[in-house]
Amino acid sequence: MLFHIGAFQLDTDSKKITLWHNLAAQTRLLVILIFLLGIVLTPNGSWFHWSIYAIVILGLVILTRVKINIILRRVAVESVFLGVALVGTLFRSGGEVLWRWGWLQVTSEGLIILGSIFTKALLSLILLNLLTMTTAIPDLLKALLVLRTPPLLVAIMVSMYRYINVLIRESQAMQRAAASRNFQGRDSWQRLVVGNIVGSLFVRTYDRGERVYQAMLSRGYQGIPTPEIPSKMKFKDKLAIAITIIFVGLSKFSLLLKVA
Repeated sequence: MLFHIGAFQLDTDSKKITLWHNLAAQTRLLVILIFLLGIVLTPNGSWFHWSIYAIVILGLVILTRVKINIILRRVAVESVFLGVALVGTLFRSGGEVLWRWGWLQVTSEGLIILGSIFTKALLSLILLNLLTMTTAIPDLLKALLVLRTPPLLVAIMVSMYRYINVLIRESQAMQRAAASRNFQGRDSWQRLVVGNIVGSLFVRTYDRGERVYQAMLSRGYQGIPTPEIPSKMKFKDKLAIAITIIFVGLSKFSLLLKVA
């Protein structure tokens, strides 16, 4: 019952038929996690290895046939917040000073660290968006249970995803109500009204969530999802995981040889 979620659509390309879509949801999740682990553990400045990862990810994007414009738009929005968080690394001390203004300085070490972290984050965002776009959210949450994720943590994620839809619907209803009443006026007055709308939105969504929760309790909800019976992995699932491990392992082995 818990996984019949109706909300905004993240999984825009989950119904297609490709080699990637034919894999089990837990297999896709494991493959993405292994790739993420390999990307994150790659030392700073390893541009050649990240270019190899980028080529493989590009091939995966082509294989899954996802909508390029959607994934680029999502990554672009997420990268804005990422860039704001990472801009401080540009002024890291160490290496050659390339630019100085007062106490601010840009060094070669700071550029390498900024570029490395941003590259890691960018590749990781593409992989995570690829996973959510090609895997139905209920299937992804079930895969987390199969992989022994704490059920309470999964239940929290289910509730978060479910009630975002409640928030969106309440916001749209209030926007329609404001538009039907010819909402306009001075900027200061509009800011006051928008502030009141935000407060009312919080109260309305809280009340709606409480009613939904009481309805779930009356239908036997016990706070955590029912544990899933682990499905046996097919040969193609094992092969996909093995290829991913071999690829990431070879990448790490080549880095060790380079250091030696």
